[in-house]
Amino acid sequence: MWPAVPMTMGWIFMDSMERPRGRGPGSGAVWYTPMAPPMRFRTLRPWLLETFGRPVHRVALDAGSTCPNRDGTRGRGGCFYCDVEGSGTGALRTGAGIAEQLERGIARVSRRDEDGGVIAYLQSYSNTYVEEGRLAEVLDVLRPRLAERGEVSPERPLVAVAVATRPDTIPDSALDLLADFSRDVPVWMELGLETADDAILLAINRLHTRAEFLDAVNRCRQRGLLTIGHAILGLPGDGREGARRTAETLARAGCSGVKVHHLMVLERTQFAALWRRGELETLDAETFVQWLADFVERLDPSQVLHRITGDSPADKLLAPKWGIHKNEIRRRLEEELARRGTRQGSAHSVRLG
Repeated sequence: MWPAVPMTMGWIFMDSMERPRGRGPGSGAVWYTPMAPPMRFRTLRPWLLETFGRPVHRVALDAGSTCPNRDGTRGRGGCFYCDVEGSGTGALRTGAGIAEQLERGIARVSRRDEDGGVIAYLQSYSNTYVEEGRLAEVLDVLRPRLAERGEVSPERPLVAVAVATRPDTIPDSALDLLADFSRDVPVWMELGLETADDAILLAINRLHTRAEFLDAVNRCRQRGLLTIGHAILGLPGDGREGARRTAETLARAGCSGVKVHHLMVLERTQFAALWRRGELETLDAETFVQWLADFVERLDPSQVLHRITGDSPADKLLAPKWGIHKNEIRRRLEEELARRGTRQGSAHSVRLG
């Protein structure tokens, strides 16, 4: 199976700027030893290229999942920032099943890059919050397209599977199933923390706790599954100190990677109504970069930043409308860290409190 390794050494989401050293025993997985990164923070694309030896592209899939905040198990109406597609594609409601979505996505990637690898990304809603047997059905659809021992071909381009879910909706049976699947290709879990403040998680109808997030990360790691923690900066009541505490929680929890972006107000969300009434403010770009620099300084140096800003279709986005490309945010973050003389991990501490 793919080797389970500590964060300081491994083959997936450990270090985006590492030097090849060999291959994991019997797996085809590349191992690395650290070398100093040229940037002040670790980004995903260089790591993907070096790890898989080729460009890798994500294909988002809608498996027909739902959410305990929508069906009444925990709440109604969803998280205040989440739209009716569950932050996903909504493709299943158009009649496209998983197999059709996957084939369309692979064909789209192939037109752009015929030699590229593919990550199957179960994105919409909470993908471990499904009827018994549904997750196994979805994985069975993916299985015939998995790369064999890391070798990509047009017939088998899938190099990894990513599963987005809530930290309070992960039964052990789902983790065991995913751990077994990870014997063939790496699997990582994308878990939403959003903020480390339980009061704010309650106020925005998120309805899970920091403790539940930490427990989910721990159970994933026990099975050799890697975790990507998700955070939102600028939630109402959170503030700059809240952003710092959230980064510290993600770092100390041992997440392999991190996604972070600013609060975006989208159509068909509960935040949209608050924003229209003038009861919700969003961050300007300059403030976000300042908070983001604080956040990055508090991450573990080995964590990979999968995302440092968000984007949304123009017809969905209400605020903020910066008119700034994500690469510009990356450039400004690099400049701010240089101005401070800091880098990712400069303010990191290792004790989880």
